[in-house]
Amino acid sequence: MAELETFDVVVVGGGPAGATAATDLARHGRSVLLLDKAGRIKPCGGAVPPRLIRDFEIPDHLICAHITSARIISPTDRHVDMPIDGGFVGMVNRDVFDEWLRERARDAGAVRRSGSFEDIQRESDGTAVVLYRPKGAAPDSPPERVRARTIIGADGANSTVARHHVPDAGRAPFVFAYHEIIRTPTKAEAPNFDGTRCDVYYRGTLSPDFYGWIFPHGDTTSIGTGSMHKGFSLREAVGELRRAAGLEHAETLRHEGAPIPLRPLKRWDNGRDIVLAGDAAGVVAPASGEGIFYAMTGGRVAAEAVQTFLVTGDATSLKLARKHFMADHGRVFWVLEKMQNYWYSNDKRRERFVSICGDRDVQQITWDAYMNKRLVRSRPFAHARIFFKNIAHLTGLVPA
Repeated sequence: MAELETFDVVVVGGGPAGATAATDLARHGRSVLLLDKAGRIKPCGGAVPPRLIRDFEIPDHLICAHITSARIISPTDRHVDMPIDGGFVGMVNRDVFDEWLRERARDAGAVRRSGSFEDIQRESDGTAVVLYRPKGAAPDSPPERVRARTIIGADGANSTVARHHVPDAGRAPFVFAYHEIIRTPTKAEAPNFDGTRCDVYYRGTLSPDFYGWIFPHGDTTSIGTGSMHKGFSLREAVGELRRAAGLEHAETLRHEGAPIPLRPLKRWDNGRDIVLAGDAAGVVAPASGEGIFYAMTGGRVAAEAVQTFLVTGDATSLKLARKHFMADHGRVFWVLEKMQNYWYSNDKRRERFVSICGDRDVQQITWDAYMNKRLVRSRPFAHARIFFKNIAHLTGLVPA
């Protein structure tokens, strides 16, 4: 039999997490195989904060829109505008963005292959062998096989690598997201539409536990919603959202749906040679559903953990990926989960939540935390004011 190809790392999944991990490890001089299903586009609002653009060196040509404000809409159609003072949130198209990331990995030295991951087997000495079916291969043909010193599972929310090869990883709660990409209307076609503003709808009929969104992408716009409730019709909700926004007649270019995890898994490694990253590890922020920054950060810490393991041979190094990620972002995830569980539970609370969003202290701290990906501790008096305002809203001392 022919000798199997051997790689230092096989990365399963070429989304932002997998592509980032592959790029970082290839730049370390590691032999990397990046295995990805071709043609899949994840439903995603596409927002990227300034810190992501800086940390991951994203070129300007990938930013298809600059968002300078958000409009929050309550169940009773109250509007609260949240301008971004002196900054912007970038928007990317995932088909273009993800492919650019994969090409960057190839330019760094990674080997790119299109195919479907099937399984991991073990040789007599315990070395992992990754089985995959190349794109276009006959269904009855045998899978391709490559040997791997380590494996990064970045194969999405329903990760096969996680389910079959990372014991005790647990299961994250899921929001199933659905969006429709429309051709961006002209001002005459939709007078209330603003291509520099994201609109976020908190309304039980649009989502009983999440939110609906309208996110401009230049020539196109993403309109979507999500929910954990089985049986809730996301398509009908998006249709209602389009009517509410005056976009029901806009041309629909495509639509996509997929599960989105909302809690990091309890374990990201198998204690041997596998570590998870991105949606496979559950790193999508609760309440907001933001995933691109956390996916790329998860890919980077996974790459760092794998690099340490390849240098030292100590498999406990793989635990560093989760440890370092949670040290930096675990508190934010905890706060956002509590916020979602409380404020998104019924329309009365949603109404009060939107009212709180009109407060300037809340807006400034929210944007600072989002843009820089950290909890803001530098303004204690603002935090104190927000605390007492929250108490007033929770107790009903102020009108919604």
